Amino acid sequence: MSRAAFFTVHILLACIPFFVGLHSLPAWVFFLLVLVSFCVGIYDMQQTEHSIRRNFPLIGRGRWMIESVRPFVQQYLIESDVGGAPVNRMFRAIVYQRAKGDLASVPFGTKLDTYRDGYEWMGHSIAARNLSELDHDPRVTIGGPDCTKPYAASLLNISAMSFGALSNNAIRALNKGAALGNFYHNTGEGGVSDFHREHGGDLVWQIGTGYFGCRSDSGSFSAEAFAETATLSNIKMIEIKLSQGAKPGHGGILPASKNTDLIARIRQVPAGTEVVSPSAHSAFSSPKELLEFVGQLRQLSGEKPVGFKLCVGRESEFIAICKAMLETKITPDFVTVDGGEGGTGAAPLEYSNSVGMPLRDGLAFVVNTLEGFGVREQVKVIASGKIITAFHAAKALALGADLCNSARGMMLALGCVQSLECNTNRCPTGITTQDPRLVRGLDVGDKGQRVARFQAETLHALLDLVSSAGLKSPRDLNRSHIYRRIDQMSVKRYDELFPLPQSGAYLRATATDPIYTHLKEADSESFATLG
Repeated sequence: MSRAAFFTVHILLACIPFFVGLHSLPAWVFFLLVLVSFCVGIYDMQQTEHSIRRNFPLIGRGRWMIESVRPFVQQYLIESDVGGAPVNRMFRAIVYQRAKGDLASVPFGTKLDTYRDGYEWMGHSIAARNLSELDHDPRVTIGGPDCTKPYAASLLNISAMSFGALSNNAIRALNKGAALGNFYHNTGEGGVSDFHREHGGDLVWQIGTGYFGCRSDSGSFSAEAFAETATLSNIKMIEIKLSQGAKPGHGGILPASKNTDLIARIRQVPAGTEVVSPSAHSAFSSPKELLEFVGQLRQLSGEKPVGFKLCVGRESEFIAICKAMLETKITPDFVTVDGGEGGTGAAPLEYSNSVGMPLRDGLAFVVNTLEGFGVREQVKVIASGKIITAFHAAKALALGADLCNSARGMMLALGCVQSLECNTNRCPTGITTQDPRLVRGLDVGDKGQRVARFQAETLHALLDLVSSAGLKSPRDLNRSHIYRRIDQMSVKRYDELFPLPQSGAYLRATATDPIYTHLKEADSESFATLG
């Protein structure tokens, strides 16, 4: 409705009560409504922020009304079972079903196009095993020769999510689930809160560039503050966060609306301000210094396992770290590989979409590099990045991971409906908000049970896949078990797509080897590339 049409319609509508008679109450009510509508339209024509509202007063507001309901109409009425992002409806549904203990089977066959490029599957065996033959609680022991307090980890755990990004009830429920299911809960870089410790679940304390929970007044790393927390009994491992998949090379972001007085006290920052962690660590500046920092944290924590998390960027940087491992004789107890498809509560669009190596490529590269430098046996590898189902976990294990972390899978188990309001403080399920009116809707007891049940059911499904492949244990999975359709005419196994080098092969590499260029660029004294 243009400006001319706006005035014409409102003049005609204003005349109606006079024809009907102003003695009746409905006529006055109608006239007042027309008057209010007219005033709103005049305001639209005078404001300068939106051209559509200036040119099409009143009715132009419909654009914003439709935009506000579009995500909900799309999710509940339009998207198919294999549609929806970041996590499609089919995967969301299986998490809900497993978390609730509902029927988790599907009728009538697959809904996936098995002939599309990129379709992947696992090769089963005629000599499949009975599920009862497998260990139903497989564990991976994390801790190298310098670690006197190794940790026996489950194959599926809670990935890093901070208090601040998540509500206190969400943290409570996750840790309750971890305690019930006997798997670990990564704190995220926001520090260890009382909510993390309330139910006694095993914790992996993540140390980010902001050093929250172990920082000095100037914001640098404090060894004394670190040792005070790291020696707590339910903190089982320490993880140094170098980067995360959703925004590698960018510090963590806590919106001002979610930075409450309590969170500010835990993080030792001013309340009500946006908290953006530094892009890089101040405690070290080179691969050798990183490993010396690993050794320092291991000693301060009472010789607990210490490792680091990264999303692979330039290959030469991780190679430089491996070179430093040989030169310093210090190895991390584990490396967590986060994929570029990893999730977050808040990140710049370009970082979420276009920065960082995806999990499949990054995981294969890290495993290959550790193997190529002959240190793979000393370092456990953890995979993280959109791991929702047992097949996602199986693919990661086949590529060489020892165990997996899941963030969005655990959030869905908590009741997340993928409303995509994580960065607004308006999460309707009370998970990613600090609004107490919304947080109280999340029942810790019920949701903790769901987290534990989801983890147990997914692990059961993983063991089911392993038994169908004729294997005795998930650790027997390798790259020959996963197939990928390259195009309509060719299929390749993972061992063809990502060939595994022999142990120590990179130490003998020549100019004809594909890895040689990255090896030449890597310097253990600096993260900057040579040449």
